[in-house]
Amino acid sequence: MDALTSAGLGARRNEDIALDLLKFVAATAGVGRPAAPSTGFSGSAVPKPEEHVTQLLELYSRCLKAVEGKGPEPDAAGKGFAAGVEK
Repeated sequence: MDALTSAGLGARRNEDIALDLLKFVAATAGVGRPAAPSTGFSGSAVPKPEEHVTQLLELYSRCLKAVEGKGPEPDAAGKGFAAGVEK
């Protein structure tokens, strides 16, 4: 706790920076917003609020890892990264 108070007023924690990054990415990409209704065929049903929360929590963990400099996670198949960049 003393480290936080002695860090100075200008210092920000990684969690705060990751939260700001989450807000920016979510607003830009439309994460967490309900899909707009459209005519014709739809790919899937409207996501439930629990799915929105899960998406936001996963995005926050990715933002925190990026701020901490841990880099992107490999995807499930191990062929590339979750961000779509190939090895």
